[in-house]
Amino acid sequence: MKIQESAENYLEAILVLQKEKGSVRSIDVAHYTGFSKPSISRAVGLLRDNGYVAIDQNGLLSLTEEGHKIAASVLERHMVVTQFLIALGVNPETAAEDACRIEHVISEESFDKLKLHAQAYAEKAGK
Repeated sequence: MKIQESAENYLEAILVLQKEKGSVRSIDVAHYTGFSKPSISRAVGLLRDNGYVAIDQNGLLSLTEEGHKIAASVLERHMVVTQFLIALGVNPETAAEDACRIEHVISEESFDKLKLHAQAYAEKAGK
């Protein structure tokens, strides 16, 4: 199922924060993304309503199985594209910014080929 880019970004942010901090609240997502708490609260509510995020009685966020699947896919795309661009000589900050845009529009076929090429390049460079 294809969801909006902003929803993908929020799910990715929750996953990154969970890996860094363990538990995540809406305010953590707001700080991480730079968006206002009310904007994040609305987005999290929509993500919850669509079955991507669960919120416990203490306000802690967790990704559902479907939410985690989407977040992991977006994060993988971000990391692979960023590293590939850096390997090509792009400034790391620019590479991360560009990857954030590319990760949402690249086709699965193109990403799979880019990933294979990046892996082959890394193996060759590691020898």
